[in-house]
Amino acid sequence: MIVLPKEKSTPKVNNPSLLILFGRPKAGKSTLMANLEDNLIIDLENGYQALSALVVQARSINDFAEIANAIKEEMNNNGGKYPYKRITIDNATRLEEMCLSYAITLYRQTPMGKAYQGTDIRTLPNGSGYMYLRQAVRKVIDMFKSLCESLILVAHVKEKMINKEGEELSEMSIDLTGKLGDILCGEADAIGYVYRKKNETIISFEGGENTIREARADHLRGKKIIVATSDENNKVTVDMSKIFLPE
Repeated sequence: MIVLPKEKSTPKVNNPSLLILFGRPKAGKSTLMANLEDNLIIDLENGYQALSALVVQARSINDFAEIANAIKEEMNNNGGKYPYKRITIDNATRLEEMCLSYAITLYRQTPMGKAYQGTDIRTLPNGSGYMYLRQAVRKVIDMFKSLCESLILVAHVKEKMINKEGEELSEMSIDLTGKLGDILCGEADAIGYVYRKKNETIISFEGGENTIREARADHLRGKKIIVATSDENNKVTVDMSKIFLPE
C-alpha cells in the first residue's frame, strides 16, 4: 500500500557513487587517492610504488575478476559489509586497453561474432567494435560499483576540438576512445578536474561551456575545493572531507 507523504523528507548526504577525477600528469591525483581513508586502489600502471596506500595490482580482465571475488568473499564473511568504503581504478586509459580482450569475448557471444578470429575489436567495419568495448568497460565499472559506497575513476586529460556555431573551440575531456568518455561522464555523479596552484591541490567541479566538469551533489556542484597543501619541506597534507561528507 502506498502512503502519501505529509511532510517534506530530510535531505540525505549525497556523496558520489561514481566520481571521475581527471587531470594532467603530476597534478597530485595519486597522492590524493593514496591518502583517502578506506580506499582500495586498483593500480593498473604500477604508479603507487613511492606512496603508502591500500593497493592491489591488476594487469588483465582475469585480475579484475579475482579482485572482485576476493571483495565479495570478504563481504560474505562480514554480513555483507563492504571491506572498503571506496574503490579507485587508476587509470581509465589503461582500463580501456585491458578491456579489449573482454570486448572480443562479448562479441563472440553474438551470432555475428561467434566465428571472429581477430585480435583487435576496434578494426570491425564501420566502428561497430567500439560498442563492445564500451560494454566491456561499463561491465567492469558496474561490477566494482556494486562492491563499495563510492567508485573513483582516475583519468588523464586530453584536449579535443569541438565546433560550436562554426567556431573551433578547445575542450578538455578524459582520455578515452570515441564516445566512451562521454558515456561514462554522463553516468558519473561528479566529474572533477585536479590541478595544482602554488602549494595547493584543487579539485574543480565548476561546470559551464566547453567543460565536462560537473556534479549532482549540492556540496560539490560549481565548487573549487582545496584538497591538499604542501609546506616548505614538501610535506603534503591531504583533506578530502569536503568531497566525501560524513554520513
